[in-house]
Amino acid sequence: MVFWRALVALAALMISSAVLAADAAVSFVNDVQPILTKLGCNQGACHGAQYGQGGFKLSLRAFDDPADYVALVRGAYGRRVHATDPTQSLLLAKPLMDVPHSGGRRMVKDSWQHQMLLRWLKEGASGPTPQDRKLKTVVVTPTESVLQPGQTVTVTAKAVYEDGFEEPIDQKASIDSMNTSVAEMAPDGQVRATGQGETVVMVRYLGTVTVSRIVVPYGTAQGTKEFAKNNYIDELWVAKWEKTGLSPTALCTDEEFLRRIYINTIATLPTPDEVRAFLADADPDKRNKAIDKVLNRPEYVDYWSYKWGDLLKNNRNSQQKKGMWSFHNWLRASFRDNKPMDQFITEIITAVGSPFQNGPANFFSNGYQDEWTEATAQTFLGVRLQCAKCHHHPWENISQTDYHSLKAYFARIGKKSSWEFGVQGGEFVIFVNENGEVGHPRTGQILPAKPLFSPPADDPVDRRRALAKWMTDKSNLVPARNIVNRYWAYYYGRGLVMPIDDMRVTNPASNPELLDALAKDLIEHNYDIKHVLRTIMRSRTYQLSAAEHPASRVDGDDKYFTHYLPTRLSAEQLLDAVDYACGTSEKFNELPPGFRAISLPDSNVPNEFLDVFGRPRRAVNCECERSATPSMSQALLMISGGLINRKIADSNGYIGQLVKANTPAEKAIEEIYLRTVSRMPTAEERTAALAEISQATSPQEGYEDLLWTLLNTREFQFNH
Repeated sequence: MVFWRALVALAALMISSAVLAADAAVSFVNDVQPILTKLGCNQGACHGAQYGQGGFKLSLRAFDDPADYVALVRGAYGRRVHATDPTQSLLLAKPLMDVPHSGGRRMVKDSWQHQMLLRWLKEGASGPTPQDRKLKTVVVTPTESVLQPGQTVTVTAKAVYEDGFEEPIDQKASIDSMNTSVAEMAPDGQVRATGQGETVVMVRYLGTVTVSRIVVPYGTAQGTKEFAKNNYIDELWVAKWEKTGLSPTALCTDEEFLRRIYINTIATLPTPDEVRAFLADADPDKRNKAIDKVLNRPEYVDYWSYKWGDLLKNNRNSQQKKGMWSFHNWLRASFRDNKPMDQFITEIITAVGSPFQNGPANFFSNGYQDEWTEATAQTFLGVRLQCAKCHHHPWENISQTDYHSLKAYFARIGKKSSWEFGVQGGEFVIFVNENGEVGHPRTGQILPAKPLFSPPADDPVDRRRALAKWMTDKSNLVPARNIVNRYWAYYYGRGLVMPIDDMRVTNPASNPELLDALAKDLIEHNYDIKHVLRTIMRSRTYQLSAAEHPASRVDGDDKYFTHYLPTRLSAEQLLDAVDYACGTSEKFNELPPGFRAISLPDSNVPNEFLDVFGRPRRAVNCECERSATPSMSQALLMISGGLINRKIADSNGYIGQLVKANTPAEKAIEEIYLRTVSRMPTAEERTAALAEISQATSPQEGYEDLLWTLLNTREFQFNH
C-alpha cells in the first residue's frame, strides 16, 4: 500500500512539474535564443556575422544573451518589437515574410516557433534574469544507430538543468547531420540513412553540443573470424570492421614490415645486411625482436627531437640561435632518456628562467598570453581554441569564458631582459609575477584560472603548476588521447581523429573505443611512449599489407585501417633516403659533415630540396604547416634536378664504389634494390635490369640509370 501511495505521489509530482513548465513565463535565454539559433538568425551567414546584416547584429549562435536582448528589443529605437500590438513586431513579420526579408521565409505562421515568440512578446518581452535555469548537460538518445540505406531512426534530446529540471528539446534544439551523404534529417524529424559510411548527428542547444553516431555498413565483413588478434588494437578493430562491414587485407611481407618500422620509428632505411639477416631469421618472434631493436636505435633520438621541434616551433628566428640550440638539446636529452610524456609536458608548461640555459623556457619565447594559451591547447590537448577567443566555439563545448579562463594560467608569466650574456647578448628571462589576472573581454569580470572541461584549479606559487597537474592527472584522458592520436597518425599516415589536432565532440574518432584504450594504456604505463609505439607496431593491424582487400575499397577515406596506408616520405626522410641510396652526404650550412636532415636543429638551415618537399617553417603550432601536397617542382627535382644527378654520379658515392670493386652485375642489381626499396629484385626485375645494363655504354652508366629509376618509384618515395 505504501508503495502505491508513493507511486501516485511521484506521478502527481511529475504532472505538476509539466504543468508548471507549460505555465511558466517564456524565457529569453532558454526559449527565445534557441529559436533564433534554430531558424538560423544568428548564424555567420546572417545576423551572427561580424557586422551583422541589414544593420541588425546578433552574437554568433547566441553566445551573448544580454547584448542580443538589447539589439532585439531596444536596438533601432525599439522598432523590432511592437509593444502595443506584438503581432506587428518585425521580429515576427520578417521571418514570416509579411514584410521583405533578405533572409527569406524562416518561419511559418502558427508554428510552435511563431506561437512561442508571440507569447514572449505578449508577456512583455522580458530579458535575461539571474533566475534563468542554467543548463547542465544535454542527453541524446540513441548514442549510436546502425542502419541500412533508407532506414530511419528518431534522435531525441533532453536538457538537464543544474536545478534538476529536465525537458525534451527536440523542437528547440538545432539538430543537423554532419554528412548528408550518409544520413540526413527527414522532414518528419527523423534521421534517414542515405548512403554507406559513418557520420554523427549534432544536437546544439544553449552552447552545448553533443552527438548521436550513425553507422551505415558497407556490406558484410570477411575474414574477421580468422583474423589473428595480437593485442587489444586488433580486437577493437575487428569489432569495428564487423560493425561497418569492412574486411582486412593480408599480412605484409617481412621486407615491407622491416622497412616500415625503420621509416616510422627512426626515419632511416634498413641496410642490405639488415634486410638479409631479417629474411634469413627463422625465429617466429623475429618481428617483435626487430621492434624492440629499432626503438633503441640512436636515430630514434634524432627523429623524434626533430619532429617535436616542429610542433613546439623551435626556431632560431624567434628564439635566437642560443635558445634554439638549448631547446633542441633538451629535446634530445628527453628522447634519449625516454622521458615520460607527462613529465615532458610539465617541464614545458611550467618552465622559467633563461631560454638560453633552460630549453623548455623557449616555449614562452613565441608571443604572449594568447599565443601560449592557444599553443598549449593545440599542442598538448589537440584542441583548436582560436575561434573561442571571440565567441563560443561553433562545434565544441568551449565558450569565450573557457578560452580566457585557460588564458588566466599564463596571466602572471612575464619576460624581462638579462645581461648575463652581455648587453648585446639578447637574453631574457621567463619569470612568475606576484599578480596578474584575465578579465572577460565583454563583461570585464575577472575570471578564475580554469582548465578546459573541468572546475577551476589554482596554485599559490605558479598557476601553471595546477594546469600541469590537471593535464597529467591519471583520470584525465584529454592530453593522453591527443598524444596517442598524434603517434597513431605518424605511424599509420592518418589519425584516428583527423585533422589530428582538431579533437572535438563533432569530429569523433573513427574508433573511439580504441582511442580511449590507447590513452588509458599510455597512462597505466606512466606515459611511456615507447610502450605505446611497441604496442602499435606489434598489432596485426599495423602489419597489414598496403594492398587493399577488394571488399574494403569502398572505404574511400581509409579511416578504418583495413590495410596499411602508403604515406609519402617527409622532406627530411626523403633527402636522407636519397643520400643513403646514393652513398652521399648532404652538407648543411654551419654544421659539420655527416649531419642528416632528421638531425637538424631547426628548419632555418638553408636547403632547396627540403623547402620544395614541404618542410614546415615552424611558425604555427599546427601539423598542417607541413605540406604533403605533391607538386611539379618536386617531380622535376627528382627526375631532372641537378642535385639528384650529382648524388647518383658522385665518384665517391655508392655506384662509384660498386664500379671500383668490380662488382658483378647481378650482385650490383641486388645491392641497389636493397639500398632503395629494401627488398630483393624479382626474377623479372633482375632480367630487365641486366638487359638494360648490358646495353649501356658502361656498367657505371647502367647502374646509375637503375638507381635513378628506383629513386623515382612510388615504392621508394612512399612508406608502405
